[in-house]
Amino acid sequence: MGANTVEFTDSNFDTEVLQSSQPVLVDFWAPWCGPCRQIAPMIDALASEYAGTIKVGKVNVDDSPQAAGQYGVQSIPTLMIFKGGEVVDRFVGAKPKSVLQAALDAAK
Repeated sequence: MGANTVEFTDSNFDTEVLQSSQPVLVDFWAPWCGPCRQIAPMIDALASEYAGTIKVGKVNVDDSPQAAGQYGVQSIPTLMIFKGGEVVDRFVGAKPKSVLQAALDAAK
């Protein structure tokens, strides 16, 4: 993970995501998921580009099944943007960076 990418877990999800004062992009992923590994560099790049305005992090669904289950994650990668503790956007599958940038810009 990149320097600006946060690891979210079942134990810190409420504090880091739901109670965050800034919007949060959450990447639900797993190490065995090919498309998840393909988009990982893009997620790290977004974390750097939006540092200070949007928090970017990842949830390993194998290690933190509670967070994934709570938000109905059935296939990965699933990307969600949270604002004020609520999901404001959701993407299933690998998406182009431009699509995610537009959604993040709208959430700022």
